[in-house]
Amino acid sequence: MPLTVENPGPVDPPLDCPDCPRLVALREELKVAHPDWHNAPVPSFSSGAPRLLIIGLAPGMKGANCTGRPFTGDYAGDLLYKTLLEYGFAAGNYDARPDDGLVLKDAMITNAVRCLPPQNKPTGLEIKTCRPYLLSTLAANPSIGAVLALGRIAHETFLTALGQRRAAFPFAHASEHVLPGYAMSLFDSYHCSRYNTNTGRLTEDMFRSVFDKIRAHLPAQ
Repeated sequence: MPLTVENPGPVDPPLDCPDCPRLVALREELKVAHPDWHNAPVPSFSSGAPRLLIIGLAPGMKGANCTGRPFTGDYAGDLLYKTLLEYGFAAGNYDARPDDGLVLKDAMITNAVRCLPPQNKPTGLEIKTCRPYLLSTLAANPSIGAVLALGRIAHETFLTALGQRRAAFPFAHASEHVLPGYAMSLFDSYHCSRYNTNTGRLTEDMFRSVFDKIRAHLPAQ
């Protein structure tokens, strides 16, 4: 069944969202240091009627927080968009700029936390505060048939949003979880960060193995 939410709110927070004082303070500090950056909650990036939803952790300082588009401007975006292009979930050329002309196909990219957190580490309260936007995003896109969680926090945030027990669906790279009662499956991957690839925790082949499973689940149309 599709996800239903009673009285769903907006799918993206306002650019001046005041809800997380620590994140607001960092945002205001960066507005002074880098007034040409986005420095605001980063909205989801989507095609029409997406079938794949990709959930990251939070914007990177010199990535989405700077450019205003998820996974744009840092290494994680280099690997993610390269793979999306390879598997037909994107078209055009990725040039690490929001005006590079790249478009998504059957896909949407968002983050569990929409604002840049200090040291890339959101608190539990900040994750909880941002969760209604994820719920509204899911409810507004009933076409979603697969969700890719990049990292454990994204995985757990998604399960909590759906009211599922985390212990019933343990995070593991390349795992596929069938969610009883929902018309979508959850796929897991280690986050495509530079740290994970530099340490060998995630290789390009390992990342592709996840997309092999997703593409088998969502054949190209």
